[in-house]
Amino acid sequence: MRTTKLQRAGREWKACCPFHNEKTPSFTVNDQKGFYHCFGCQAHGDVISWMTDQRGLSFMDAVKELAAEAGMEVPQPDPRERERAQERAGLHDVMQAAQDWFVQNLRSPQGQQARDYLKKRGFNERTIERFGFGFAPDDRGALKAALSRFEVPMLVEAGLLISVEDRNPYDRFRGRLMLPIQDARERVIAFGGRILEDKEGAPKYLNSPDTPLFDKGRTLYNIHRAGPASRKSNRVVVVEGYMDVIALAAAGFEDAVAPMGTALTENQIELLWRMVDKPVLCFDGDAAGKRAAMKAIARTLPQLRPGHSMQIVQLPAGVDPDDLIRQQGSAAMDKLLASPKPMLDLLWEHERDALPLTSPEDKAGLKQRLLDHVDAIGHPDIKSLYRRDLMDRYSEFAFPKREFQPRGKWQPGRNAKPFSAGHTPQMTDALRKGTSASRRDMLLQAVLAGLARYPDQVEPQAEKLLRLSRAHPQTAAAVDYLLETAETLEAGENSPIFAEGILPPPPDNTRFSFLMEGSDPDDAREDLAEAIALLVERPELEAAIAAATALFDSDPEGAFAEQQRLRKRKLEIESRLGQMARKRAAEAVTDELTAGEHDSSTNEQETD
Repeated sequence: MRTTKLQRAGREWKACCPFHNEKTPSFTVNDQKGFYHCFGCQAHGDVISWMTDQRGLSFMDAVKELAAEAGMEVPQPDPRERERAQERAGLHDVMQAAQDWFVQNLRSPQGQQARDYLKKRGFNERTIERFGFGFAPDDRGALKAALSRFEVPMLVEAGLLISVEDRNPYDRFRGRLMLPIQDARERVIAFGGRILEDKEGAPKYLNSPDTPLFDKGRTLYNIHRAGPASRKSNRVVVVEGYMDVIALAAAGFEDAVAPMGTALTENQIELLWRMVDKPVLCFDGDAAGKRAAMKAIARTLPQLRPGHSMQIVQLPAGVDPDDLIRQQGSAAMDKLLASPKPMLDLLWEHERDALPLTSPEDKAGLKQRLLDHVDAIGHPDIKSLYRRDLMDRYSEFAFPKREFQPRGKWQPGRNAKPFSAGHTPQMTDALRKGTSASRRDMLLQAVLAGLARYPDQVEPQAEKLLRLSRAHPQTAAAVDYLLETAETLEAGENSPIFAEGILPPPPDNTRFSFLMEGSDPDDAREDLAEAIALLVERPELEAAIAAATALFDSDPEGAFAEQQRLRKRKLEIESRLGQMARKRAAEAVTDELTAGEHDSSTNEQETD
């Protein structure tokens, strides 16, 4: 094991475990049995496990590397794959030759400007050598000439030369500080170059194009070093660029990687999740860094699965990891990395602060943006939990809670208006005999309980509910409570827990579809909306009947006709409410009440 120093211990070998920090060796390797085992952290496996777990290689890459060390070739599945493998092997030779040439240039007199830049950044010789810094001279044909032993088409395919029609191929990287990009097996597969002198139209950083060796969306810079380090720290830090990775590594943070100048891709997210369950995104504190973090979150949401997410570290505004370490030391970075934010927090804060919220339309826009993020989540349980959490935050923010002062506890009949003209003592006696509380109170209780059960109906019915609370003051506290908390309630037969003294308990033994188990939700919502409309209309009809009665002296014929029309509508409401929620034990009471209304109307007509 070249990466771990072993000491002979009888028939076995021992060492400090590479998978966890320890001072006394508890890691053993049994050469005869072909396995390793740690008595501290229980890490156990064979040579393939070692390559995948400690080196971070895929299974096939582990097999290929072991085969290469043994002087063997892994059989190729078909001639075309064998040909592609040979082509890639040739390109690896090209890339390594280019890397050797870049390093040589950095040490030459023409690399003085690049060395000065590295010194200014504070990188010592060990860091420069370890990360393979090099230099590409500002010459369109220097690399082509230096690597003349390779055919030009191969140099073009490797991304080192640019080929255009009617012109000779020329060097891609010119006048740049060079960095090799390596795969998990430490092979050079691409390059990144930073410009040393600003030139109009020239990008500050330039990466190799996609090639048979290099796919930007499937590669993470420094993964071959960060993989083993993350197994010790149980963490991987994602920063914006490779210079940030190097600055962190120079300060002792070995578990850092970076995408290739673009937002994290789905494949890169999967690579990170193979290393740890919750990678830490550490982007710059400027606007570009915040946009990069949100792009990463947007890419992550559809892929979320139980136990896997992202964590966020927000650097101070205008500061990158290198700045923070140079200004405040590695302890400041260590402190930030020790307390990252959940991805949900950054998503909420970003959308909350994205636009001014000065009107109902602005608040509705915030809610829609949050729900759009939720809709992107593929896993149903995670989607439901995100929706609930974000809507809780939205409700608290958009409708800040006042110190709640209930207008009074629910008491059946409290503040109820006296019966209007037309009610008879017989009707009142029948109602009192049939139930301990008035049927009106029962219906009101049922509607409030129905709204608590279907809180998504509170907002659409808000205007009617306010009218209902004005007509029935005993419901005002309950209506206020529902309007304030509807966003936080969940639909269901067992939800919510009724607020003691504010929401009345549902009435017993009712036939309301919106209170009965097993009812069709759509039918229940429709009946609930109708019940609310009827309850709102009924007291308004009573007031209209009283107004029509007051006009008898001035317009007896018109007043009589209007009174009869209004009474007919009132009877229809009473009948419909009776059908919706008649108690089994009080059906006779409802019939008697309906008959009483007819008798009363007939008597009034005869009197008139």
